[in-house]
Formats: sequence, C-alpha cells, structure tokens
Amino acid sequence: MSTQATERSSQHRFVYGDEVIHFSLRRQPARAVSRVAIHVEPDAGVFVDASDATALADVLTAVKKRARWISQHVEAAKKRVAHILPREYVSGESVHYLGRRYRLKVVIDGDAKTTARMRGAFITVTTSTQAPAQIKTALDAWYRQRAREVFADRLAAIAAPLRWVKQLPPTRLQFMTVQWGSCSPSGRITLNPLLVKAPRECIDYVLLHEMCHLLHHNHSPKFYRTLDRHMPNWRSVKQKLDNMAEEVFRA
Repeated sequence: MSTQATERSSQHRFVYGDEVIHFSLRRQPARAVSRVAIHVEPDAGVFVDASDATALADVLTAVKKRARWISQHVEAAKKRVAHILPREYVSGESVHYLGRRYRLKVVIDGDAKTTARMRGAFITVTTSTQAPAQIKTALDAWYRQRAREVFADRLAAIAAPLRWVKQLPPTRLQFMTVQWGSCSPSGRITLNPLLVKAPRECIDYVLLHEMCHLLHHNHSPKFYRTLDRHMPNWRSVKQKLDNMAEEVFRA
C-alpha cells in the first residue's frame, strides 16, 4: 500500500555478494529527511521510501546496511510464489471470495451471454466459448461488482470512529499486481478489487491503513501509533494477508 506522497519513483540496483538487487525508490515530500523505509512486497519487489531532501547516496547507504535483511526477504518471497502456476480458467480450479475457497465451474452455452455468479460452493461462469481470456474477464467483472458492494459497506463502518474523517473519501477500483490499495495526494483512495478475495478483517485493515494516510501522509511513527490505536492486531492481520497474496494475485 502506498502513501499519499508516493507519486514519483525511479529504479536502482546494488550488489550484495554475487546477487544484484533491484529496487524502486519512491520519493515522498512529507517524509522526515532522516527516515528511509524499506519494503519487500509479496511478489519479491523491493521498494524504498525516502524524502525529496534525502540524497541518493544516503539512500544507497541505508539500503546497503540492510542488504542481508533485504536479500533474505526477497528469497523467502520468491520461494513462496515459485510453486504457483498460472490459472487455466477451467472447471475445478480454486477461487476465493471473502477468505473462503470456492470451485470454478465453467458452463459452455453457445447462445449465452458471458456471466459469472455464485452458486453454493461454486462460482459459475457461463460463456459461449472456452477461451480463458473470456472467462477471466467474466470473473474480474464479478469480483469488481462484489468489491464495490463490500468495500462501500466496510468503508463506512471503519470510518465511523475516525475523528479526522468528516466525510467518506472518494474511492475508485483498479486492478493492481502488487498493491492492495493506495491514497493519492488529493485524498482519493484506490482499492484493488482482488482484495475482496481476502477475509473481511484483512479488508478492514487495508481500508484503515489507507484512511490513516488521510491524517498522516507517510509511514511515520505517528502513522503507526494511529494504526495501533484503531486496530491493535493489525500486524497479525497484515501477515495473514501477505501469506495469501500469491494466491490472490495469481493471474
């Protein structure tokens, strides 16, 4: 998840032993000059957040000091996703919704309009062809509609006790490959429809995380204290979400 100030990024790399580690440097004007934050995403991508005033040389120094930690987490992330195979979009595959596992059922009807719906333990896609791209499009549309409904309901519930949220922020849905959500400098929250595959508590965590950025525009200690106050167990919830990321993002 990105902060409101995450708008400019550049690509860099450094050598650790016989390994070349690539990372994206995200410049955040509101970040304290002395603070450089390093994140390893579930897909093994490395992101480094720093203020505009922090010299690139200082960023590289900070990154190299944590080179062993970065390398270990990148390797762990790669191992988690190594066994994940691309979806074939055929009957019998597992699909998720709100943390529960369902089975995909593909029904071929040459005269039917392509649709997807939940029926018992199945998410059924009715389509005129077996083409995986058409089945994926139907599933994505179904997830988007479900996400629109679920997120609207949970956003209102999560926002209710937050004193700094006077009215619900504008939101939009956007399929993303590594992010659950983000918050723009103008305060608009973008959410990944695929998040609706995760349990409700994970959805609540992402929504709270982004709304905390409406108050604190970076990942400062104040930001995390606010997160702690409103969701004391957020770390375990985040871990649960990270652990299922490769399955959720699998195309």
